[in-house]
Amino acid sequence: MGKPMLRLKELAIIAVVVLAGPATAEEPLTVMIVTAQSSELERGISLTGEIVARNSLSVSFPSGGRIDSVEVREGDIVESGTVLARITAIQQEQALRAARAGVSTATADRDQALEDLRRQDALLERGATTRVARDAAADQTRVKEGVLAQARADLDLAEKALQDTVITAPEAATVTARFVEPGQVVGAVQPVVELALGGAVDAVFDVPENLLTSAKHIEQVRLTPLDRPSQWFEGTVREVSPLVDPSTGTVAVTVSVADRPAGVEYGDAVRGSTTESVGEAIVLPYSAMSATAQGPAVWVVDPATMRVALKQIVVDRFETGNILVEDGIEEGALVVSAGAQLLYPGRLVRAAQGASQ
Repeated sequence: MGKPMLRLKELAIIAVVVLAGPATAEEPLTVMIVTAQSSELERGISLTGEIVARNSLSVSFPSGGRIDSVEVREGDIVESGTVLARITAIQQEQALRAARAGVSTATADRDQALEDLRRQDALLERGATTRVARDAAADQTRVKEGVLAQARADLDLAEKALQDTVITAPEAATVTARFVEPGQVVGAVQPVVELALGGAVDAVFDVPENLLTSAKHIEQVRLTPLDRPSQWFEGTVREVSPLVDPSTGTVAVTVSVADRPAGVEYGDAVRGSTTESVGEAIVLPYSAMSATAQGPAVWVVDPATMRVALKQIVVDRFETGNILVEDGIEEGALVVSAGAQLLYPGRLVRAAQGASQ
């Protein structure tokens, strides 16, 4: 009785095994795979600057006073000798009248002294006067001539002071700035109007200091007006300021414009763009990066077994959409770029159709 029962149990176990079939194999996970490749990298640099005159002149009054009138506005084109501004000239006009009166008085005194000297000479020839009297008349004449010379010098100063109450354009120019208004009191050599001399222009950019220390020497810059992005023209780096602005941490870089396009005026905002080579590096899409407790890592696929392993990497820097790998993987390695969140060490994967590159 016992043996038939044992036989039935064995048959039941065999039937279960037969019905179950062989053990189910691991299903590969479909992921996106890229091939790590080293490539020459270029970095794009784009900053906003301003069009300025290459040669500019700040015009001011030699002496202070109250502004009587400002004859020009920003954007005006002026010719040589055009009046730009005036200050109240009441004191200078009074000083000029007094200086002219002084010259008249000194001239009359000198003429009288000359007449006295001629009379003394005539009397001395007839023996009607003494040599001492004649010499005294000569000395008086020289004194009066000195007084006249001083009066004429004062007149020249007074005329110059009156002329200085009006400032004019030294040559044909464009007014780029107006710093004062009528009624305002200004000091000596305080800027009143700024002029752009000639037609040459530059573009000035405030460049972060760290960008200048890391970037290689750049010569050519592509310039685009902000209000006309389809228009562009070339510029050449002409000057890099040796000083750093302590408030902004930037350095002024001047880009000369050889041929200014029509419509580009002083004060226009422009965008300057250029590229620089930063060497070779392995570039991976940002989606490939995972992490461990030690830092950034990526999933690397063994091409022989198609199983993955997490490998530590050293990131040089991050760019839009990419990571630049400094160390950790070799060129030609297969790296999972999408689907990494479902992986674990040793997981079997397969590349999505057309995903490996």
